[in-house]
Amino acid sequence: MAENSIYGACDECQPDRIKEAVCINASRIYDSCSDKDCLEDLPVLLTKPAQCMIDKAINVRLGDVRVSDVNVGLQPVPFHKGFYAVDMTFYYDVCLDVYMAPSAMPMQVKGLSVFGKRAVLFGSDGGVRVFTSDNNDSTAVISDNCPRAVVQVAEPIPLSARLVDHGSRPPMPPFTIPDCILRRYGGEFSGDDSEKEVLASIGMFTIVQLERQVQMMVPVYDFCIPHKECVSTSEDPCELFDSIEFPTGEFFPNKG
Repeated sequence: MAENSIYGACDECQPDRIKEAVCINASRIYDSCSDKDCLEDLPVLLTKPAQCMIDKAINVRLGDVRVSDVNVGLQPVPFHKGFYAVDMTFYYDVCLDVYMAPSAMPMQVKGLSVFGKRAVLFGSDGGVRVFTSDNNDSTAVISDNCPRAVVQVAEPIPLSARLVDHGSRPPMPPFTIPDCILRRYGGEFSGDDSEKEVLASIGMFTIVQLERQVQMMVPVYDFCIPHKECVSTSEDPCELFDSIEFPTGEFFPNKG
């Protein structure tokens, strides 16, 4: 049964069909972790025009939230050989529905929220510096002793947003905003002269892993020769639409 579960997906990938063993250079994951964070009451940074609307608003609602960037830093953990601290700073594009009056339609403004966290993972040891011919500068060091940190983030879940008086929350820890993000919002964010501020709660799922480029011996069965012909796309849009199955699952979700 175990053999069928491993090799059943490919009739040619049987142990007795191995042709040779080859050495490949690949990224090996040494350690990884997953996390589920409920980020409660993150301050939403706003530009001055957006802040003027917030100061006059009576209510806000949290709309779409997206991760615009993640700043990842890596440093060895003292006295723990092979372990590294992964420092992550997440930048969220936050869309708010702002209500200026009880019966008025909401107006949309965009802001920025920032969250930082740290994970400690095992990344093994490495004592080599890697140079490649891909870089014209022969003195450039492509890879040093540290592993590479990879952060995967699912689409955040917008939970809630609320208006509070400015200064009613504890001060934020210090952080820097990259210039590329500042340019995306068209300028600096408002300072301490605002009357109100928005606190957003966001749900986030992440996977963090440490990997290194290593040489591994793998079995080779055969070259990857495609067995399916390329089918040209029909120029008739209705013919293309007819080939799409009816999305029954969209109308009748699974009960489980």
